[in-house]
Amino acid sequence: MLSSSAIRIARSVNPTAVRLVSTSLRSMAVSASPSVVPSTNAYANGPPSVFDKIVKITIIDPSGARRVIPAMVGQSLYQACDMNGVDLGPSSCGPPQQKVRRDTWTEPLYGEGATSGFDHVLLQAHGGACEGLALVEPPHSNEIKSLKDYWDDDEIFPESRLASQIEINDKMDGLVVYVPDRICDDIP
Repeated sequence: MLSSSAIRIARSVNPTAVRLVSTSLRSMAVSASPSVVPSTNAYANGPPSVFDKIVKITIIDPSGARRVIPAMVGQSLYQACDMNGVDLGPSSCGPPQQKVRRDTWTEPLYGEGATSGFDHVLLQAHGGACEGLALVEPPHSNEIKSLKDYWDDDEIFPESRLASQIEINDKMDGLVVYVPDRICDDIP
């Protein structure tokens, strides 16, 4: 416990200090019990941490205000925004229908997919206009249908996606997400 905390602190302060701390901890472990042989290739930069699975995403609201939020790898963009107080409107609720695992294999997940189009967002990464789309899976047919049912043709762009259908991955660090003006969703 102490060794992982020391390495995590060293990694946050100075990445090169991790080698010094881990080397000294290994030598202490060897001198304490000669039967323990430390593995040199198990964790080159220390043990894994939760911070290795968090990416920073910039949200730009309709007024132009920017906000950087942390997001966990594996959760949806809608969940990350909801946890950080960014209002995207009602969720499209359904889990994805399928997940592309490899070029030759698509796993059916039997989810209902997108059920509404309220959580519309536009994706963009650091470098250019459509880089954000390369970081996510292509939209499923019901997501495209929901966007077309809820939004006008001039409000849908190639970068348009539903936030509840975007799964956060580790390549999305620095992703910029534009939130367009919302549709009126509070009609009784």
